[in-house]
Amino acid sequence: MQRHLFFLLLLSNLACFAQPKSDINTVLEKWHAAAAEANFETYFGLMTQDAIFIGTDPTENWNYADFKAFAKPYFDKGKAWSFSNLERNIFVGDDTSTLAWFDELLDTQMGICRGSGVLEKTEDGWKIKHYVLSIAIPNENVKEITALKKKFDTDLMQKLKKH
Repeated sequence: MQRHLFFLLLLSNLACFAQPKSDINTVLEKWHAAAAEANFETYFGLMTQDAIFIGTDPTENWNYADFKAFAKPYFDKGKAWSFSNLERNIFVGDDTSTLAWFDELLDTQMGICRGSGVLEKTEDGWKIKHYVLSIAIPNENVKEITALKKKFDTDLMQKLKKH
């Protein structure tokens, strides 16, 4: 009897953790699809009002309002960006957690990129609170890429150190 009770408790705990992961995966899939379909309202509706989006350029660190302003012309043209999931890992705290985090490999117009972020459980469901997009560089190409961006990096570092 104790063995059956333990097994039932284990299954119910696993189900508690599986559901948020499924819901989060759905949110991320809808978010990426909304960008590909240039659906501005859906895309930004899946983010919290205090969300941060960090893009691939070192100067791209946007709050929600600034990111909306940056992205609007792309969405208005009917073509934003198209990212499709290649691999995703989702992590959730205990069953009372209101935060989850993830990482993903994406097929994009820039080749393989890595996305990572944090979602917050709100009254309206899970929403993206923080997202970081980076271009994945194979280790064997780092020296070449570092040389290509050396002047840009040097100039930006000097500017940032002055502040």
